[in-house]
Amino acid sequence: MQTINSENIGNNNSALLEKQTSKLKQKSPKYKVLLHNDPVNSMEYVTTTLREVVPQLSEQDAISIMLEAHNSGLGLVIVCDLEPAEFYSESLKAKGLTSSIEKED
Repeated sequence: MQTINSENIGNNNSALLEKQTSKLKQKSPKYKVLLHNDPVNSMEYVTTTLREVVPQLSEQDAISIMLEAHNSGLGLVIVCDLEPAEFYSESLKAKGLTSSIEKED
């Protein structure tokens, strides 16, 4: 939508064309990368693998995710766009961990 404002500055008449930004674009949906409980691999291996696959995780974050998966069956690794979520999940699977993604509510 465009509006025209006229301005009188001294003897100059000028028109200023203003473009109003349209409504916010619809945000792309986010996806949760989930780590499933792993009775096979050691807790240390799971923690190390999480940090290798998702480098922005601190060691404490990785330990918390591993314990969440160990105690409740599922741990939330990260929430992100679909393409990185698929990459993280597949990378975890390639290292022997069980992972899935689901759309965030």
